[in-house]
Amino acid sequence: MSSGSTNTDDTDNSSTDSGGHCSTADSDGEVAEEIAIISFGRKMETAEEIKDEIGDRYETIDIIEYHGTVFDEYWGEYDCFIGLMASGIAMRKTAHLLDDKWDDPAICVVDEELTWAIPITGGHHGANQVAQDLATMGAIPAMTTASEAAGKQGVESRAKAMDTHVVNGDSTVKTNLAVLDDNLGPVERLEGPKAVLVGDDVTVLKRNKRDGIVIGTGSVSGASKDSFIAAWEEALEQTEYDLSDVEFVGTATRKEDEEGLLEAAQELDLGVVAFDKETLLEHEGPTPSKSKELIGWPGVSEASAIAGSAEQELVLEKIGYENEVTVAIGR
Repeated sequence: MSSGSTNTDDTDNSSTDSGGHCSTADSDGEVAEEIAIISFGRKMETAEEIKDEIGDRYETIDIIEYHGTVFDEYWGEYDCFIGLMASGIAMRKTAHLLDDKWDDPAICVVDEELTWAIPITGGHHGANQVAQDLATMGAIPAMTTASEAAGKQGVESRAKAMDTHVVNGDSTVKTNLAVLDDNLGPVERLEGPKAVLVGDDVTVLKRNKRDGIVIGTGSVSGASKDSFIAAWEEALEQTEYDLSDVEFVGTATRKEDEEGLLEAAQELDLGVVAFDKETLLEHEGPTPSKSKELIGWPGVSEASAIAGSAEQELVLEKIGYENEVTVAIGR
């Protein structure tokens, strides 16, 4: 089954999601949530500001004062380091520690004025997401990983949005190249019991928890965060499910940059998966939509709820909220 084609593609292991919080898949498939801010003593006030602002998005954020062997001392104890220092210092002090892309912690450096947030290692394993979180404090994320630089969502970012982790990390080199060439297509969902034989150009994603429901959503341009949240909550109230059952929010690639949608998903700690037009047309819902006639797209909410869900069936057909947001729920 098709389970998600996002318009942003690259070579990472973190899940942008567009939606929020740094749940990044590390090499052993666990969710990486342990962050250390390494700061010079004179910058501790800024370190505390960072912890206060983004600390609730992670399982752990510790502040450690910089000394010459601080990275050696704590290497392997954290999934991601935020270096409140010049990038050159972080690079020189960690170069001898780097061993394996899938095992090394991520590193993101930021200056004291919170002007730039620069992932220098492990972009797809947490550093890109940390940079995006620091952007909420005014820093400009300086992404250099291929997919983010091209404005696409790599398989690691898709994995995060769908609350899964990458089982065979080395495969992402080839699958993210396919993302860059727009040749990857949607993630295929296989239900077992089943044995699957794959090559080194197939990335396997494994769920972090049981299958849940998918909120499919569309909107008018400029719909507010509060409207999205109210619409989703109203829809859930008409079912037996609640927010804890939601796997992710599905929408269309033409809606993936809606500020209100992304802010709502981030506030509720939900990932966002954006489906392309072809995928949505294959999973068109039962409710007629004017957009099909006007612009050739099916109704976004129902189609994305069906495309993303395990059983590909609707629990709730499309409902509207304040003429701003439409919602459907799939399972």
